[in-house]
Amino acid sequence: MKNTDNQACTEQAPCTQPILNQQFYEDVVNGLTSHPKHLEAKYFYDSAGDKLFQQIMACPEYYPTNCELEIFTQQTQAICEAMMADGSAFDLIELGAGDATKSTYLLRYLLEQQADFTYMPIDISANTITYLNAALPGALPGLQLHGLNGDYFDMLQEAAKISTRRKVVLFLGSNVGNMPVADAQAFCTKLRQYLQPEDRVLIGIDLKKNPHTVLAAYNDNTGYTRQFNLNLMERINRELHANFSISQFEHYPMYDPETGSCKSYLISLVDQEVTIGANETIHFKKDEYIFMEISQKYAVAETDQLAIQAGFKPIQYFFDERQWFLDAIWQVV
Repeated sequence: MKNTDNQACTEQAPCTQPILNQQFYEDVVNGLTSHPKHLEAKYFYDSAGDKLFQQIMACPEYYPTNCELEIFTQQTQAICEAMMADGSAFDLIELGAGDATKSTYLLRYLLEQQADFTYMPIDISANTITYLNAALPGALPGLQLHGLNGDYFDMLQEAAKISTRRKVVLFLGSNVGNMPVADAQAFCTKLRQYLQPEDRVLIGIDLKKNPHTVLAAYNDNTGYTRQFNLNLMERINRELHANFSISQFEHYPMYDPETGSCKSYLISLVDQEVTIGANETIHFKKDEYIFMEISQKYAVAETDQLAIQAGFKPIQYFFDERQWFLDAIWQVV
């Protein structure tokens, strides 16, 4: 099928431009030639994806941001005291820092308390780290900042090389929910391997609640979540010289209250072929889906199990007023 949304690459004139991001190319091709088809959520975040995600977080239906923001603004002192622990110097490492809106409340309080710490935001988006390196020193005078651009574990390893001080890791926004439960367990177990006894993790986890509330958060009336998913196809078209016809795919979200699994798919509306680069052709049947992302919800007891099986001890809980969201302090044991 000819792509009417991107004329750079067509069946008649296949792309010959070089692929600049080989890992992106391999991951996309591997995902779209798997059964079922899937794409990796980490590639949502190009400059357009970053902007769309900010718009999603500002939507009235998208409650997780406001819930966690309530926790951070109303319980700042208690959270920071849990992080400061015995008062020793530490590195505050944030995985997937984004614009640092929520963590800024903690950073400001820590600076006011003259805590001895260095903030190390980690993000896959170079745009994000560039922004934080430029904006935070002016907004928070005296902040020791070392931004790290890359995958979480690569950058955790880099952080350990930079400093041997105690680590406090922030993993906010229910980012742990962006994985199936088994993968989340494996992630937490691997995270433990990069930390030392007495290190701590502050982890934000979205809790199970009314199914209508959950589903609305991932199917907002403004359509930003739909655009966010489709933007990944736009990015593949642009960076991998593909010819996805964006209008031939439909965003479909669903939530299972029994398992707590909220998933997003893109559905092919017609039989079609898509070329990626000069050599790859992907075949789609009508109604075939691409699995895009998961937003897993947990019961509190399930979060404890996640921690304990990974080698952490849950030591403190912080809830919003409605108890829709949990920020938990885990200590390495």
